[in-house]
Amino acid sequence: MSASTPILDTSLDGLELVRRGKVRDVYAVEDALVMIATDRISAFDYVLGSGIPDKGRVLTQLSAFWFGRTRHLVANHLISTDVSTYPPAARAHRETLDGRSMLVRRTAPLQIECVARGYLSGSGWKDYKATGALCGVTLPPGLRESDRLPQPLFTPATKAESGHDENISEAQAAQVVGPELLARLKSLTLALYAFGVDHAASCGIILADTKFEFGLTDAGELLLIDEMMTPDSSRYWPADLYAPGGPQPSFDKQYVRDYLEAIAWNKQPPVPSLPPDVVTRTRDKYLDAYRRLTGTPLVAS
Repeated sequence: MSASTPILDTSLDGLELVRRGKVRDVYAVEDALVMIATDRISAFDYVLGSGIPDKGRVLTQLSAFWFGRTRHLVANHLISTDVSTYPPAARAHRETLDGRSMLVRRTAPLQIECVARGYLSGSGWKDYKATGALCGVTLPPGLRESDRLPQPLFTPATKAESGHDENISEAQAAQVVGPELLARLKSLTLALYAFGVDHAASCGIILADTKFEFGLTDAGELLLIDEMMTPDSSRYWPADLYAPGGPQPSFDKQYVRDYLEAIAWNKQPPVPSLPPDVVTRTRDKYLDAYRRLTGTPLVAS
């Protein structure tokens, strides 16, 4: 599949822009939303000057893959990814929307991230090194970076509009959403993670951790929303290269982070652009993750 021109910004006449995030642009259309995954890529809390061609297509189509396979566990917000079924005002923008958009139900997003961890990595590893615990859960001594945890953990986090999400305890999360709803979120998060782990393992991939978002409809129905088990919201590692005791090769944007560290960027504006070889290798990682997990190449528009 040849690289398309990356889409970094959208402007859809006739539709109301509701939100522009680091990666997604969300528009209101009739009683629903159109969620567009652009090719923007962020690192160290900044959107970089270069996009990754087809990244948004991977995020959208992989999310749809997972949404379709987990409806038996929890309902989700996805209505359609077929632009021909969108309301007329959205169909007028088919060229932009094809392959990288979802028509979704409106919800009030819950103000916590629901994170499941099966391995000791990222902020969890930093937490463990400092405290011997992960989000308040005491772990056995002597664990190494990237070690498999004794059992998967539910580790909620705050939702940050800018900057890093922050790990919080279950008690703190219960203060945000209430203990009853938190118990349900924990159960769903671990069930969804287990489903993802089993499928990824059958594809030769370790799903080390992932995060989910949930929202409530006006009628009070709980829905899984946003994206699902994509390389942006998860750590995917090739199982055949797994070697605990340090960082693992991954299918996400770690390659971009490593490049930015290598050029000694101070993580402040001005934000750098990426050289063509870094863009190409990062794109290849996203496409490879998609192909392995779904069993098919990415669908081009």
